[in-house]
Amino acid sequence: MRAVGFYESLPIEDERSLVDVEIARPAPEGRQLLVQVKAVSVNPVDTKVRRRGGSTDGTPKILGYDAAGIVVETGPEVSLFKAGDAVFYAGAIDKPGTNSEFHLVDERIVGPKPATLDFAAAAALPLTSITAYEALFDRLLVNILPGGAAPILLIVGGAGGVGSIAIQLARRLTDLTIVATASRPETADWCRELGAHHVIDHAKPLAVEYAALGLDKPAFVFSTTQSDKHFAELAEIIVPQGRFALIDDPGPIDVSLLKRKSASLHWEFMFTRSLFATADIEAQHRLLKHVADLVDQGAIRSTLTEVFGPVNAANLRRAHAFIESGKARGKVVLAGF
Repeated sequence: MRAVGFYESLPIEDERSLVDVEIARPAPEGRQLLVQVKAVSVNPVDTKVRRRGGSTDGTPKILGYDAAGIVVETGPEVSLFKAGDAVFYAGAIDKPGTNSEFHLVDERIVGPKPATLDFAAAAALPLTSITAYEALFDRLLVNILPGGAAPILLIVGGAGGVGSIAIQLARRLTDLTIVATASRPETADWCRELGAHHVIDHAKPLAVEYAALGLDKPAFVFSTTQSDKHFAELAEIIVPQGRFALIDDPGPIDVSLLKRKSASLHWEFMFTRSLFATADIEAQHRLLKHVADLVDQGAIRSTLTEVFGPVNAANLRRAHAFIESGKARGKVVLAGF
């Protein structure tokens, strides 16, 4: 079957950084689904894994952590899906990725595709939805205010893939006042369109920008990008006993800045449940089903902004380069083979 992979870690400008390959079609076991992939999206984690190292056994490494498609075969222990079901999911970081015509995935981290979305729009949602949902409700516990704090959530990087869905989930599922950061007029408008009550510029001193709003200090801070650059100011901004979550891979940060406020720090990684096969791994199936229901009810929308054509090495190299530029708004998707 057709796939896109890589053998060595190379700059994305190099044509060998991602190449078209032929690999064997796998067969499902246990609770696995074999999914015919109809669309994939590209996330920062794809570019990070590509840059960290290549193949060690001479076989191509296949990236891709978002997919929407159709179940074509099921393992003998599958109970949640059947052949013919349309699904969407974010896969597992320790397994071959979704940049292939057919893909194996554990049914417990798979959701039913939103019926109102095509495959491309659906593929934009899983990884970012899981990340944002877990960060908000499992890590920050945004439905429980710390120490009588004001119900305010500050999202750093509101126009990115995770920020775009976090704004929507927080707006639809909580009563929080949402403050997002963005640095360009078009990304600030995007944040407001998705539901942010206020937008401030993270290219300027954040503490000054936030103070100008005249709001109480936020109970919750969700940093999706450049956490090391903004950490000291975010520690200043957050309310005493507040909760701080991040998802990126920052340089050194001085966590002692949170001590005097008894603020807690949470590092969200949406692959943890699949990587360790945690006892609550099926929570991701329920989470994605909830997201699909919200989409079909019109409560939230896909954050798809760019379709880069079919899944092939040339288009994926272009998508990786776009993600690495830091200029992406929402999600980039490839559809078809």
